[in-house]
Order: sequence, then structure tokens, then C-alpha cells
Amino acid sequence: LLSRFAVNTAILEQTNQILHILFLFLPFLWAMGILPPLDALFLWGMEQLLEFGLGGSPMSSNTKLLVMFLISAGTAIASYFIPSTLGVILFMTGFGFILSLNLSEIGFAFKHTMISHLASSKTKNMHRGLRIQFGWREFIFYLTVLTIALIEASLLHQFAGFSSFSKASPQAIASYILIVLLIIMWILREIQRVYLFGVFRNPFYPKDVRTVTVFMEKQRRLMKVGVVRRILLTLVSPFAMIAFLSLDRSLQNLHSVSVSIGFTRIFRMVWQNTENALLDIVVMSVAQMLVFNPDLWWNRSLDTGIRLLLVGILRDRLLQFVSKLQFAIAILLTSWTEKKQRRKSTATLITLNVVFFPILLTFIAISALLSSPLLPLFTLPVFLIGFPRPIRSWPGPVGATACVCSDTVYYQQMVPSLAVALQSALAAGSLGLSLPGSHYLCRFQDRLMWILVLEKGFTYCGVNIKGLELQETSCHAAEAHRVDEIFEMAFEHQEHTKILSPNHQFGHILTPCTVLPVRLYSDARNVLSGIIDSHENLKQLKDDFIKVLVWMLVQYCYKKSKTWESPGNADKNKKGSFPDNQHSGAVERSRALREEDSFSVDTIEDWTDDSDIFDLEPSGRMKDRKEPGQLGTTPKAHLSIPGSVETQSQDGSQDMSPDDKLYRAVVLGLPAVDRGKQQEVGPQVEFSCCYSELLSIPEEWRTAPVPTSKVNEMRQRFPEEWYHFILSQLDFFHLKEKPSSLLEDLMKDKALKDLYIHGVLSCCFGLFGLDNTVPAPSHVFRAYTGGIPWSVGLDWLTGKPELFQLALKAFRYTFKLMIDKASLGPVENFKELVNYLEEYENDWYIGLVSDLEWQQAVLQEKPYLFSLGHDPNMGIYTGRVLTLQELLVQVGKLNDEAVRGQWANLSWELLYATNDDEERYSIQAHPVLLRNLTVQAADPPLGYPVYSSELLHLPLF
Repeated sequence: LLSRFAVNTAILEQTNQILHILFLFLPFLWAMGILPPLDALFLWGMEQLLEFGLGGSPMSSNTKLLVMFLISAGTAIASYFIPSTLGVILFMTGFGFILSLNLSEIGFAFKHTMISHLASSKTKNMHRGLRIQFGWREFIFYLTVLTIALIEASLLHQFAGFSSFSKASPQAIASYILIVLLIIMWILREIQRVYLFGVFRNPFYPKDVRTVTVFMEKQRRLMKVGVVRRILLTLVSPFAMIAFLSLDRSLQNLHSVSVSIGFTRIFRMVWQNTENALLDIVVMSVAQMLVFNPDLWWNRSLDTGIRLLLVGILRDRLLQFVSKLQFAIAILLTSWTEKKQRRKSTATLITLNVVFFPILLTFIAISALLSSPLLPLFTLPVFLIGFPRPIRSWPGPVGATACVCSDTVYYQQMVPSLAVALQSALAAGSLGLSLPGSHYLCRFQDRLMWILVLEKGFTYCGVNIKGLELQETSCHAAEAHRVDEIFEMAFEHQEHTKILSPNHQFGHILTPCTVLPVRLYSDARNVLSGIIDSHENLKQLKDDFIKVLVWMLVQYCYKKSKTWESPGNADKNKKGSFPDNQHSGAVERSRALREEDSFSVDTIEDWTDDSDIFDLEPSGRMKDRKEPGQLGTTPKAHLSIPGSVETQSQDGSQDMSPDDKLYRAVVLGLPAVDRGKQQEVGPQVEFSCCYSELLSIPEEWRTAPVPTSKVNEMRQRFPEEWYHFILSQLDFFHLKEKPSSLLEDLMKDKALKDLYIHGVLSCCFGLFGLDNTVPAPSHVFRAYTGGIPWSVGLDWLTGKPELFQLALKAFRYTFKLMIDKASLGPVENFKELVNYLEEYENDWYIGLVSDLEWQQAVLQEKPYLFSLGHDPNMGIYTGRVLTLQELLVQVGKLNDEAVRGQWANLSWELLYATNDDEERYSIQAHPVLLRNLTVQAADPPLGYPVYSSELLHLPLF
């Protein structure tokens, strides 16, 4: 015992010395980002055990990862205690299939079905991203597949599962079938991509990819290829692999840890990751065929499950080694070939890398063995080993790391359509081998989408889509330009290339894959010089504005009249009201005057020499009210003569704000007066047609402070023929009873026409003033944006928000009409003009990019959007048009190691980042840059994300 204790003491002393030396380097390892934090180490270890030890897939959240790990480990442990081989096979086959499904979505669908009768649960769970529609069809499909798999495994194992492996054994025949399936699926996957194996141009890929219709017509053959590959991958290959595994003799060894772990893993991997499982089985089968020596360690000590486990680990680490080596070589070459990355020390660093190349390979091998990122120090060819971390290398839930801005709405609109296109591409295999941790980059115009595959299983794939900033910095714009060059060389410059031409960008971290048809907005900007500054166009603008405004007011009143009932007896409605129907929506006759109603010069004319200056209301005004069919220009203010005594109560002056008093004093040049508590009744309008009340303008819109001379002038300018044409287009289908001469009676009603004359004049007074000068381009721009300088008319118009919005909308329609007339030619007749306006109303949103309605129109997928802009530096006006259409989005696969290493501009941005920048990148304050770079910085180097989707579950069958 003493001798053993002495030996153990010596070992302990030696271990103590080694640990003392190791502890000295811990701060250095921590500073260099090699020492992992406990949370990252724990999640990484759990993810590695789940993927390589239990056959599962990395998960999109820590909770799902922990739950799935515990369930998978429990399945492996339970299989150890099953007493029969048939029971072991059935248990492993059944649970392998069940655990490979998207259990979270199935559980969500079941929960939603159980509580769907509750209204609160419906509203709560109505929108949660793109989810799998799990119903009876999917349930029957999964149940059928599971039943066939169980029957196949049990029958094959029961009647043909005791023969040893030989060239003529049933298991060898199954392996031959698997080899053929692997070759066929590999070929079918590669011929759908633009480059064969990333090296040569695919002769089967369509050359013309500029229009959707031509591309889809030429890609029909490739789509059929994708369907065949999908069937082979989803249905044929799993059953062939189950046949191979069920025939293995290793399953006869009950209560074996190696059998429980190895076969539980591979029976699940058959469904969870079919392509890699097929590759592993084929590699092991080929190795077993080449080496039949039973005394070999490979055949003597290891069963089939453990062999497949070792082959899987070796495959993954070898692919990581190749990817990291490609990344390191790319860094070495671009540090010299790219002028912006070339520094004085570049030649020295490259020389040192060449001299110490074995050490570099050792670093790459260790990084691949640990599945940790290879980090280039500040994008220099100086490589460090990052600490191991899970695939989802950012904290927080999926979709929470985004800096929301005005560009976010464009990604929100396009992501559902992009997800559908990705679903078809991933299922067909046109995006290559997609595994958890694969990164893709999508490009369209100024938009960049970053796609990360987070989890994958049987007939589903979980992805996260990030929309990157729209090149707000010159650095990001340069990178995006480089991306455009790569995609253009692959997709747009292939008309004159030879068959099997080489990929000139081979070895680049971005490999073009294919293009996807996506429904999104194309962005076009045009300079409006020669249109907005044309004197003829601006002169015609005011006349067109009157026409558009008349159409807008008539449509507004007509739509509002649909909620009213039929007037009924015409004899009771000669005065233009509905006395017997309180719910008809007629305008009340005794509406109070608004306090901000302005004074009109026309009120002075109401005082005559015969009037009593002490009367409360001038006699001339009373006479005007008694004239039938005439419209008062405006409700008149009660003016007192300076020095006279008011007979009304003075209590009403307390209700008037100081601004209103000052306003009246400035406008009138007279002191503000008190109107008292008694409010004046608005002018009565007597219509000649009892149905005119349906199209009557609201009474408060008739109070604009405009003089009578301007009303008479507007009568001359009023487009009466256009007004009659608009009325003739009304149908009044909502009226139960209407006379046949309804439209003619409306056209003949002069009182109704005077209403519209005054309404149009009120809006023109607010936007243009009372003068008839041609507006300048600057005034047109201000009127379009709603930033007109203050005036009496504008103050009155803004006091009627609904009317102001109608006038602003009419002006924007008029401006768009001016551009269309300048581009497409003049409007020939009234019918064409109505078609223009109806198209603006139904298919366009015409406004400003900063408007909330603009974002709502994008999300509602309005076909067209128009906005007016101004560049003060160049002094030009620009028009921006967004058009919703199905266009082709270019997709390329990124080198996973380049993304995990977080190279390019991200390190420099973090180096000079301010506090706001750190918040954008979701990093924690830390004194060591490398620590921030390797721990928290998860955003792509091409720009910070302005949109991040939730986890999107894409069905792949």
C-alpha cells in the first residue's frame, strides 16, 4: 500500500506541476479568446453529444437543446434494457423517426387545435412567423411512413438478419443499392446548381436568368430533377438504410453500451440527416468490402454502430479542416491581392506563414478537431484558435438581434415569399448540401439577406433570415459591389461563354448556387429635371388639381352616402334635409362655428347705410339668407364698431384662446370681439334635387374665409363638363328606390355645384393662396410634403384634418398625373383621366417614404408606390417608384468558417465602435476586443441587421 501510495504521490506531484504551468497561461488564453466561458462550453458539449453521439440536430434555442438532449439520452439508455433484439430494432426505429420530426411545431399545432374555440387564444397565436400547417394529411403521411419502417425492420431482421457480411450477403446487396442511390442523388443535386462542384459552369443550367418567365420556362427540366431527388431522399433512401441496418449481426448483442449508443444514433440519423447518414454508411460499407480480414481491429473490436459514429465524426472534422484551410488560404491571398488590405507588414506575415506552415496546419487541425472558429487577427494573416461554441453563436432568442429602421419593412414584406422559394430550393437540392450551421447570402438590388440554417430534420428545416442595412456606409457599399460582381459573372455574363467554362471565382468564400423567384418590390429612382421645373407643366398643375379635387370630393361624398338610407318622400326633402330619419346621416343644421373661422372681407359689404349699427346682425346678411339656391361664401363673424358697447354676454370671451384673439386681430386689423355663448347657425342650402343631400359637402367645410370675388372667379374656372361627367359615372346601387332621372337632376342642381365650387376654392386657398401665379417647383415640393408656409387659408384648412388629407392626397395625385402626362403623353378624354385616378386610388400609394402609411402599403403589398424627394446638394428633384413583382433573387453559399471567424470589416468596426455601435452589434462592454469579437459578435460583416425573422420552419416535402 505504501509503495502504491508513493507512486500515486509522484503522479499527483507531476500533475500539480503541469497545472501550475497551465494556470499561468489561463489569462493569456482568456485574452486571446481561446478559453471558453462555462455557458458556451456547456452548450457546445451538449450540442456535440446530441449531434454525433445521439444522431440529433442542433437546436434553435437552449431550452429545446436541453429538452431534446435529455429525451435522446433517455432513449439510448432505455434501449439498453430491452430484452429482445426485435424489440430493440422496433424501439430504435420508432423513436428515431419520432425524434427526427419537428416536435415543437407538432405540439404547437396540437395545442392550437385544443384551444382554438377560445377567442383569446386565436388572436394570440394567429401570427407567429411561417409555420408548418400540420393537419390530418401530414399526420396520416407520418403514420404511414412509421408503420412501413417498423414492418420493414421487423421482417428483415426476423428472417434475414443472422448472416455475416460478405459480397453476396443480403446486407452487401443493400450496400450496393445505397452506393447507387448516393451517386444518383449527388448527380441530381449538382446539376441543379450554376456550377458543377463549384468549379465548372453547368451546361444544363439556364443561361438567361434576367426575367422570371424565361428562367422558369427553361428550368422546368431541372424542377423535375428536383422532384425525383426529393422522392429518393425522403422515401427511398431511409428505407434502404433501415434495410441495411436491420440486417446487421451486431444487433444480436443485447445489453451492450456500444450497440445502444451506436445504433440509436444511426437509426435516428437515417431520418434526421439522411444525406450524411447515407454517406457514412456507404463509406463504411466500401471500407468493409475492401478489408475482409476478421482479425483487423476495425472488424474485431468495433460493431457497426460505433464504426458509423467514428466515420461521422471523421467526416465532419475533415470537412471542417478543408473549409478552414480554404479560408486561411483566401486570407493569405487577399491580404496581398486586395489593395485595401495590403499593408507594409503583409509580405513579412505571408513569409512567416509559409515558413511556419506546419504550425499553421496544426492550428487548423486543432481548430477543426474542437469545432471552433479559426480567427484571423484583425483580418491579418495571423491566425488564432477561437473557443468552441454552439452553432447559434449569439445570445437571446432567434429574431431578437436587429436594429429596426425604415428599411425593415421591405424585408418584412419579402421574407414570406423568400421563405417559400427557399423551401422549394432546399427540398430540390439546388442550394447544395444544407446542414445546421450553413450560411447563404441572397442579393437583389440594394438588399442583402443573410440566411442561417439552425436545425434540420425529417421533411423540415429551421432557418433564420436577416436583412442587412442598405449600404449606408462606403465600406459596406464596396463589399456589396464585390458581391454583385460575383453574381453577375455567374448568372448574367453567360450568353457567350463556352460549355464547362471554369469558375473564375473558385475558392472565394461566396459560391453562387441559383436564383429564386421572389415577390418583392423593385426600386427605381428618376431625376425629374425638365418635368417639375417646366412652366407649362406647372401651369397645367393647378387646373388638373381642380379636376382631381372635384373627383376626390365627389367620391368621398358618394362613399359616405352608402351608409345613408333613401330620402323617402321627395316632398319632405326639398330643403335638403331628412327631418323624419334621425339615422340617415344628414348633416345637422345647427352646427356651431369653429373658433378658428377666419374673417372674410366680404363681411364688410353686408353693412349698408340703412343698417342700424347697434343691430346684432346686419340686415343685408338676413336678406342674403332668404335668397333660395344661393350659397353663402362663409359664416360671418359678428363685428362690433370700435367704441360701441356689446349687448351680448361677455362670458364667451373666456372660452377663446389668446392665439385665436391674436389671429383675428392680425387678420382683420380690428380688435378681437366676443361672439358670446349663442352660436350662429350655418347657412341653409336648398337643393333642387332631394337626393343632392347624399353628395353634400360637410357643413364645416364651407366656412373658408374667401371673398365673394374669388368665388365668382372659381365659378368661371370650375370644370363643369368634368363635374357632370363624374356625376354621370355614379350608379347609386345602394339606393332601394331612385328615380330614373336622378343623375340629370343632380347635374342641374346649382346649389350642389356651388357647394363643390366653394369646397374646391377652400382647398386651393389653403394650398396656393388667392393669387393666380404659377407655383414654383419649391412650392410644389412643399405642398407635396405638406410643409407649406403658414397662411390664413392653410390655417383654416389644417383645422379640418379630413379635408386637409383629401386636399393633400388630391395634390399628390395631381403631381403623379403631371409626371405620367410628361412621360406617356397628354390625357385624351375624361374616361382616360378617370382611369388614371382610379388606378392611383386602387393600385398606388402616393406619398412620402417617411409616412406611416407608406410602411403599411408595403406590408399590404400595394402594387405601386411613389415618393417625391429632393437633393439639396445637387438641387434636383427625384421620383422614387416601388413596383411589386416577381423577380429573381440571387443566392450563394458562404464558407461557414469565414462566417464563424467574423472576419472582414466587422473587427475594424468593433475596434472603433462607439457605445451606440456596440448596441447595434449586441455586444457587451469588455476591455479586450478579441473577446467581444469571438463571444458576442454574431452579425455579418456586410452590415448590421435591420431585420431578423423568427425561426422559420420550412416543410421540405
